[in-house]
Amino acid sequence: MPLFRNRRAPEIKDSRAARMVALTVAGRPRWTPRDYGALAAEGFGKNPVAYRCVRMIAEAAAAVPLAVHHQGRRADDHPLAGLLAAPNREQGGRDLMEAFFGHLQVAGNAYLEAAGEGAPVELYALRPDRMSVVPGPRGWPMAYDYQAAGRTARIGREADGWLPVLHLKLFHPTDDHYGFSPLEAAAFAIDVHNASGAWNKALLDNSARPSGALVYANREAGDRLSGEQFERLKAELADAHAGAANAGRPLLLEGGLDWRPMSLTPADMDFVGGKHVAAREIALAFGVPPQLLGIPGDATYANYREANAAFWRQTAVPLAERAARALTAWLGPKFPGAHVACDLDAVPALSVERDALWARLEAASFLTDAERRRLAGLEGTAA
Repeated sequence: MPLFRNRRAPEIKDSRAARMVALTVAGRPRWTPRDYGALAAEGFGKNPVAYRCVRMIAEAAAAVPLAVHHQGRRADDHPLAGLLAAPNREQGGRDLMEAFFGHLQVAGNAYLEAAGEGAPVELYALRPDRMSVVPGPRGWPMAYDYQAAGRTARIGREADGWLPVLHLKLFHPTDDHYGFSPLEAAAFAIDVHNASGAWNKALLDNSARPSGALVYANREAGDRLSGEQFERLKAELADAHAGAANAGRPLLLEGGLDWRPMSLTPADMDFVGGKHVAAREIALAFGVPPQLLGIPGDATYANYREANAAFWRQTAVPLAERAARALTAWLGPKFPGAHVACDLDAVPALSVERDALWARLEAASFLTDAERRRLAGLEGTAA
């Protein structure tokens, strides 16, 4: 019998995506069926309307405070509350959720990874273009593969069946594992908007004048230029009239040459109107009122305040509440009795609705104080 036995070192839980440990486990990954890079580059990277929509939604949803309730009462000193406030050493809670919601708007999918022995002690937001679902025998995810720098880290279920990855996705009618991105729904409008900007830039580079044709009409010469004349004319046009430096330079025509415009002018194309229509369609896909983006057109709301309240109530708050429910379902097994909820009373944009609710409850003399607190969403808090 040996005097010393080989003992395994204590296991220390850490972010598997950050450490990039290559594991080989049975299962076939199912890759995201869309080009995330193209959507991010053409939509978020080049289109100011889509960029602003993503930023507005991510920042607004992340600004909704998340409160932790334990056994029916708010518990700000609960370990889960501390985890949501300081999820890792590099990010605060709001920064983490902003990245989480931003990924959701660009890709239609957002991922959080939990790290720690037993109850999670750190949370990380993972890039959706690097994540892939590994379906189990029944179709439900049994693991997730994270790829970076040519290596793959597999994040699988723990011994108790808990999966340390939260996958929040937007509704997709034809895909069982991945969500549908608002950028993809607005792709045609984004292309139109980007093409309008590129066309405008090219027009400015060409003296802000529509293109046309030089027509040679010389009956004596047979209505045709010789090869040498044709090449010389091309060289003169390229050297003396192309580019922004030659903008407005007059064109000298001789020898039977005549200039005839062949393209539509910006007025004929309704250039500005078409670009605004595309911008409104992009805002519609994201659920952002065009008034908040400075897009002229149909005034759906009477003023800016109503448009801002509609944005919070119909877009930002539902997204934050959905994330709170997902966090509760995901982290509930590790923090028994804990419940994550949005603290809407701390949202300044909803103060008008909150004041109106309190006024109605105060005027309802037939209600008890306990009933008023329950209807105001204050049940379980200190009186």
